[in-house]
Amino acid sequence: MASCACAATIVSSPSYAIPLFTSPSSSSSSPTTTKFLTKQRWKTPLIETKTMRSKKSVVRATVSIEKETPEAERPETFLRGGDAATAAESLSVRARFEKMIREAQDSVCDAIEAADGGGKFKEDVWSRPGGGGGISRVLQDGVVWEKAGVNVSVVYGVMPPDAYRAAKGSADQKPGPVPFFAAGISSVLHPKNPHAPTLHFNYRYFETDAPKDAPGAPRQWWFGGGTDLTPAYIFEEDVKHFHSTQKRACDKFDPTFYPRFKKWCDDYFYIKHRGERRGLGGIFFDDLNDYDQEMLLSFATECANSVIPAYIPIIEKRKDTPFTDHQKAWQQLRRGRYVEFNLVYDRGTTFGLKTGGRIESILVSLPLTARWEYDHKPEEGSEEWKLLDACMNPKEWI
Repeated sequence: MASCACAATIVSSPSYAIPLFTSPSSSSSSPTTTKFLTKQRWKTPLIETKTMRSKKSVVRATVSIEKETPEAERPETFLRGGDAATAAESLSVRARFEKMIREAQDSVCDAIEAADGGGKFKEDVWSRPGGGGGISRVLQDGVVWEKAGVNVSVVYGVMPPDAYRAAKGSADQKPGPVPFFAAGISSVLHPKNPHAPTLHFNYRYFETDAPKDAPGAPRQWWFGGGTDLTPAYIFEEDVKHFHSTQKRACDKFDPTFYPRFKKWCDDYFYIKHRGERRGLGGIFFDDLNDYDQEMLLSFATECANSVIPAYIPIIEKRKDTPFTDHQKAWQQLRRGRYVEFNLVYDRGTTFGLKTGGRIESILVSLPLTARWEYDHKPEEGSEEWKLLDACMNPKEWI
């Protein structure tokens, strides 16, 4: 998955998003356990304008990114010919960002497979007729991992105004459809053991060209991303290790980054209808273009490279910890919160759905199973209560 990838992995973390699940029997009084399916296909979303509504007519959107085509092999680059044709272009931010995310995908997948000790990633390579494509990798039902997805994508397209707002997270109205370039890596890692935390990370780069009805307008660019931890149980030494690793990556570039992006993470992953955060935070930033472009490219690279040292030591420590059915049920309840945030609030999911992104890649962030119980409240003072309290009242861990 935020997601960032792009239309699919690009913005953390998704055609419109419809949770696909097996409905419980109406006569059942047991808690709902949901299995998310991602094999169905949905028709191109409808984009309706004010003029269309006045005429009581609706037309199919032609401004989304094109349908993907399966590929047998990974290409050297997903950049369009014009973007990758010359030596100068090979040094462009687009080209170097693609190189970074593909290397990060390889290293993270290698680390995940090594930690699992048995599971292997399934890989899908896809392209689009107008240029761009991606690599989606999923390890499912492994020894350690219930589901682990690590996706990269490099896509070109045209955003309708509402998708532009979803990408920018603002009410700014562009004059018309906006040509864009987006590249990113997005990952969500769901372990089986409730003592091992879920991890999400996403790093992305966006460019928009002048809208078709406003030629000559300046090109815009920005970086976004972050890495955040979502445990079911708090082990303070694990959370401190994770946040310390994020801080070290940030401090190499600006000492204000960690406190600023830590707060941004706490604010972003807020489930409004629950009054709680999705997890215990990390770092998050978006629309970042107020620093030198080269510096931000290096910063995004450093953050992506910090994922393995921040997370894998925690997994190695917790993956074999004994657990009870009660603890597993609590993990499933917290997975339900994860699903709620991703489908209701996540900007990446919204962007992917509004641009007709690759649905398998977009919904890869969802766990295999999740759980909802009516009016569930953990006992005050319990380990479950401590986690919920930390999600409702973010802490400074370091």
